[in-house]
Amino acid sequence: MDNTENTPSHFIKNIIDSDLESKKHDNIITRFPPEPNGYLHIGHAKSICLNFGMAKEYGGSCHLRFDDTNPLKETPEYVNSIKEDVKWLGFDWGEHLYFASDYFDEMYKYAVELINKGKAYVCSLNADEIRKNRGTLTEPGKDSPYRDRSVEENLALFEKMRTGDCDEGAFVLRAKIDMASPNINMRDPIIYRVLKEAHHHTGDKWNIYPMYDYAHCLEDMIENITHSLCTLEFEDHRPLYDWVLDQLNTPCHPQQIEFARLNLTYTVLSKRKLIELVEGGHVSGWDDPRMPTIAGLRRRGYTPSIIQNFCDKIGISKANSTVDMDFLNFCTREEFNKTANRVMAVLDPVKVVLTNYPEDQEELLDAKNNPEDESAGIRQVPFSRELYIEREDFREEAHKKFFRLAPGKEVRFQHAYYIKLEEIIKDENGNVIELHCTYDPATKGGWSEDGRKVKGTLHWVSAKHAVDAEVRLYDHLFCKANPYSCKEGQTYLDNLNPSSLTTITAKVEPGLAEVNPSDRFQFLRKGYFCADAKKFNRQKPVFNRIVPLRDTWAKIENKAS
Repeated sequence: MDNTENTPSHFIKNIIDSDLESKKHDNIITRFPPEPNGYLHIGHAKSICLNFGMAKEYGGSCHLRFDDTNPLKETPEYVNSIKEDVKWLGFDWGEHLYFASDYFDEMYKYAVELINKGKAYVCSLNADEIRKNRGTLTEPGKDSPYRDRSVEENLALFEKMRTGDCDEGAFVLRAKIDMASPNINMRDPIIYRVLKEAHHHTGDKWNIYPMYDYAHCLEDMIENITHSLCTLEFEDHRPLYDWVLDQLNTPCHPQQIEFARLNLTYTVLSKRKLIELVEGGHVSGWDDPRMPTIAGLRRRGYTPSIIQNFCDKIGISKANSTVDMDFLNFCTREEFNKTANRVMAVLDPVKVVLTNYPEDQEELLDAKNNPEDESAGIRQVPFSRELYIEREDFREEAHKKFFRLAPGKEVRFQHAYYIKLEEIIKDENGNVIELHCTYDPATKGGWSEDGRKVKGTLHWVSAKHAVDAEVRLYDHLFCKANPYSCKEGQTYLDNLNPSSLTTITAKVEPGLAEVNPSDRFQFLRKGYFCADAKKFNRQKPVFNRIVPLRDTWAKIENKAS
């Protein structure tokens, strides 16, 4: 099979190529195995793109499997959100949807087999005692006094655990490996615990649940996974993965391969921390557009192709690193510069009155939707005597390099005319409330027949036709590139950015009241915006800023430091 025109080569592809060439495998089966205890984030997107991408590239299949071994934290809401996110990213598991809980009966039988082989035992130590006897990185652990229980006693106690005829914490089932192993994960790890909790998928059937490290390798084996791709934190767990499969002499032995997880500046990618942000009310929910969750990124306005392209560009390696958030925003600007239609929206309006424009006159002006894409066509925008421009586009006293509106200066209104400021109108407190200007009717379309040139081009909206819109200006969720960089006594929560969301009422061209949920645009000179799907309202549309036209955060942070 020719895969040379697909994704760039990396060490995992090299392993797969070698396995196919040596006939170790004739078909590739991968899996994406999230635990349904929270919403997926952009770090998971990297794993999704890798696992589904490798399966597609090599003509194999990728399973979506829920590692639902902990009923205390897992819910159907999370299951459904994960399905939605994977599909939104553009991937399809087809008939290969599985749950770890589908295999609980088989896992139980394999545990009995380990007991019969003298490779597992029921331990009566409590959690603190097990932790104390585990040892350290420099000191070996101590054998449990229950390590040498007979097979018969272990079987009887394990059955007692299964039926729930004991208290939670009274017993655990441990693998019998080596308490002196330099790898702490191999020091008789717990593989089953008593937990009298209903399960979202199996109901009240079980009183015991397998631990992840025991369950995961068996799930891979049962599904005939060829390459079990996971992040580097599981590298030290691989010996246990292999040990379980080796002791059971299973019909296949998947290969666990670790790659570097995604770390991103100005946010956190710990599911536990994301839960704290949601439950602590620091954000509005899992789909808050400031969150790095796939749901949040989708609502903010990022597209599946942006995220896939971002994951492709950062690549796959064995070395941990941190990617700058602005690289994601670079990928965003790169796509939207080509695909996003341009529209006009004034975020901080000040009124302009064209004193020589007829009071009752209105006209429709042609405006290109996208100068990067002629096929996007043109739209017509209304023009009238009274308009709005950005307050920052005017200065009463301007230096020589200020090419926007100032006394006596002429500027171009996008798609319209040359405009010259003649008079500044202020209220009793000295605040500017109107700018009285004149327009040159001979400059329709934004150019002059006499050849005179202007350096400034401003966007605008007609005051009579403008629509009020709620515009949400999103910025980094945290003030620091590394949110965990805290002063003594502080936590990452102390680094939350108080300006991560600014909500304003803007004046936008009337066509923006007719858009569809999740439509994306470039607000001329302001950034890329998305119609909020959750708060969609044609009477007062809501727009989320996806990214500004350029990154200014790094400069601001450097000045502050």
